[in-house]
Amino acid sequence: MAMSRTRKTILIISSIVIALVLVGLIGLAVLMAAFGQRTPTIRDNSVLVLRVAGPLPDYVPDDPLLKLFGVPDESLTNLLLQFRKAKADKRIKAIVLDINMSGAGWAKAEEIRDAIADFRSSGRQVYAYMELGMNKEYYIASACDRIYLAPPGELFINGLAANVMFFRGTLDKLGIYPDIYQIGKYKSVGDIFTRKEMSEAHREFINSLLDDLFNRYVEAIAKARGKTPEEVRAIIDNSPYSALKAKEAGLIDSAAYRDELDKEIKSKLGYKDSDELRLVRGSEYREVPPESLGLDKGERIAVIYGTGDIGSGRSENSPTGDQSIGSDTLAKALRDARDDKTIKAIVLRVDSPGGSGLASDIIWHAVEAAKQKKPVVVSMSDVAASGGYYISAGANKIIAQPSTITGSIGVVGGKPVMKGFYDWIGISNEYVLRGKNAGMFRETEKFTPDERAKFEEWIKTTYYNDFVPKVAKGRGKDPEYIDSVGQGRVWTGSQGKEKGLVDEFGGLERAIAIAKQLANIPADKEVNRVILPYPQTLLQQLLNTGDSMSTERQQQRAVFAALPEDARRALRYMKLLDQMKSGQSMLVMPFDLQIK
Repeated sequence: MAMSRTRKTILIISSIVIALVLVGLIGLAVLMAAFGQRTPTIRDNSVLVLRVAGPLPDYVPDDPLLKLFGVPDESLTNLLLQFRKAKADKRIKAIVLDINMSGAGWAKAEEIRDAIADFRSSGRQVYAYMELGMNKEYYIASACDRIYLAPPGELFINGLAANVMFFRGTLDKLGIYPDIYQIGKYKSVGDIFTRKEMSEAHREFINSLLDDLFNRYVEAIAKARGKTPEEVRAIIDNSPYSALKAKEAGLIDSAAYRDELDKEIKSKLGYKDSDELRLVRGSEYREVPPESLGLDKGERIAVIYGTGDIGSGRSENSPTGDQSIGSDTLAKALRDARDDKTIKAIVLRVDSPGGSGLASDIIWHAVEAAKQKKPVVVSMSDVAASGGYYISAGANKIIAQPSTITGSIGVVGGKPVMKGFYDWIGISNEYVLRGKNAGMFRETEKFTPDERAKFEEWIKTTYYNDFVPKVAKGRGKDPEYIDSVGQGRVWTGSQGKEKGLVDEFGGLERAIAIAKQLANIPADKEVNRVILPYPQTLLQQLLNTGDSMSTERQQQRAVFAALPEDARRALRYMKLLDQMKSGQSMLVMPFDLQIK
C-alpha cells in the first residue's frame, strides 16, 4: 500500500526533528566536555566533601549529558579514585563524607572503609556526617576519625536481616508447576519456585552467612569505637537511637548540624573565625586529572568490568539502567586486552550472581586464553557467585573482600509447566512430534521418566564435567574437594578463603597491586588503568535507537526501573524460570540475598 502524502510529510518532519535534537545533543556534549576539561583551582588547606549515597555501581562513564539531565553518575571506582587523589594532594587537609542511604553491598562498604583507612594513614582526618544512618551507613562511618549525626537524626543499627522470597504459592494460584532439577545439597535456587519456605540446608547456610557477616560487623564497630563486642551487641539490641542517645552510647562523637561541623573543622585546621572554610565538592574535584598528582600513568593494566546477570550476546552496561554481562562483549574485551602488547596485565572486576551456563563457559574460556599471554587477576565485588565464580575460577589470583558473597558452585535447570494456567485462561494446544525426546520441553507437560533421566544426565554433565573440573583446575585442587565445598553452597569471602576459593582479601586496589606484582611492575610505580569494555554513554544509547532490539531493551529497562524493588526481584526470577523452559542450564546464586 502506498504511503499517503500526509504520512510522508509527518515522517520527514519527525526525522528532521530527531536529527536536529541529536545534532544539538552532540554539540552540547562537545561543549560540556570542553568546558569540563578546565582544571579547578584547589587552594591550600582545603577540605574535600565526598558523597556516599545511591546505588554506587562499580563503574559508570564520566558522561556530560548525564550531568546535564541530573542523572546521578557516582560509582565506587570514581569514589575510590577521589580518595587516592586526595591522599596524593597535599592541598587537601581533610575529607568530609556525606553518607546517606547507600545502595552499596557489604563488600563495597568494606572497600570504602579500606579507602578511608588508606587516606587516614597520611596523618589527615576523615569526618562522617549523617542525617539518618542504617547498618551499612554506620559501618562505613565507623571507619572515620569522627562521626557527626544531625540533631533530629536517628541511627537504625538494628542488626542484620536476610530476606528470601518464595514463589511457589503464586505459581500454584496461577496453575504453573515448576518441574526443576538442581545439583548440590545447597543449590536452592529451585527452592524459590518449588517450596514455600527454606529447606534445612538452605537455612543452614543462610545462618552461616549471617553469623559471619554480623560477627565482622560487631568486631569492626567495637574496634572503631573502643568498645567490647559484647557492648556493641547490647547496643544493637537496644537500637534505634536518637542523635542524643547515640552520643550517650558512644556511637557518634557529636550531634551537630552541618554548619557546626564546618566550624569545628575550621578550628582544627587553624582557620581564623572570619575565614571561610575552603570546601571542595566531589563533583568539582573529579575534574582534577589524576595524572597531575602523579597517578594513573606508566605501564598499562586493563580493568574489565563484569556487572550483573550473565547471558549470551552483548552486555547491557547502561549508566541509566540495570547492568548485565554479555558473553560476546566480555569475551571480546578479554581478547582485546590479551592481544594488546602495551597492556601488561588484566584485572577482571566481577559483581555477578551468575546466569547462563553456556555464556559463563564462553567467558571462562576467554579468561583461560588471556592467561596464556599475561596475568589475569579477579577482583570480586559484592557478589561473585555461581556463574560469577565460574568466570573467576581460572584467574591467576582471586581477590575478594571478607564480606563478598561467592561460591555457589552448582547447577539448576528445568521448565515451568503451564497446563494449569492455560486451562484457567481457556487456551488449548496440541503437539505433533517426531523423535523420542522432541517433546522434552513442552510447556504443558511434565518431564516423562525417560525425558527426566535424559535431562538430569545433561545437568550432571554440566556440573561434573564442566563446572567442578574447571574450578578444580583453576584453584589447583582435586575435583572431589571442589565438589565437597561446592554443592551449591554460598560462602562469604572470609569463608571462601578458608576453603581455598579465594586467595587474598582486598578490593580493586589490592587486585591491581597483585597484577603489578605478577607483571613484574615495581610496587612503587604507578600504572595507567585502561577501562574495558567502556560502558555506553547516554548519547551512544540515543544513537543506537535504530537497533530494534536495543530499543526494546531500553523500553523494558524503563518499565522495570519504575517498579517497586520487590516487584523487580520477583520479575527477575520469573525471567529466570522463563529462560529455563528452552533448556538452558543456569549457574545462579540460590537466592537474591537482601541483608540490611
